[in-house]
Amino acid sequence: MTFLPRLFHYLDANKIRYSHSTHAPAQTALDVADAERMPAHELAKTVVYFGDTGYGMAVVPADDLVDLGEVGRILGLSFIRLASEIELRELFPDCELGAMAPFGTFHDLPVIVDKQIAQNEFIAFTAGTHSDVIRMGYADFRNLVRPTIGAFAVSEVLI
Repeated sequence: MTFLPRLFHYLDANKIRYSHSTHAPAQTALDVADAERMPAHELAKTVVYFGDTGYGMAVVPADDLVDLGEVGRILGLSFIRLASEIELRELFPDCELGAMAPFGTFHDLPVIVDKQIAQNEFIAFTAGTHSDVIRMGYADFRNLVRPTIGAFAVSEVLI
């Protein structure tokens, strides 16, 4: 079973209200936001890292970057780097490369969410493909995923 039907089943089983939309394939988070006709800052982007405690997911607005050093500091890691494409294919065989949803619970991975996402009423994210987006209440997401919250997003403009 691919990721999207599993996610639908999980959300339905937990009685979560959500919406699902599809668009033409879009490869980057900024392109997804554009295809969905939504501000990039309202779309959550999932970045996978590897640290001395294993893999994890960091979630930031689509128009921001992850400050890996700050993620490492927040989580108490002595080593952190981005996961490679090969690692992503192995970790998420049921997802298209780069379209992982921020549900670490499906893959036994911890999730850290930037405070900008955490303070929103809703969260929108790619759902395993470059064409599918799920929108749901952030409170429901928080209750299901139990992420760590921190300030680690960096504006792409500053880089």
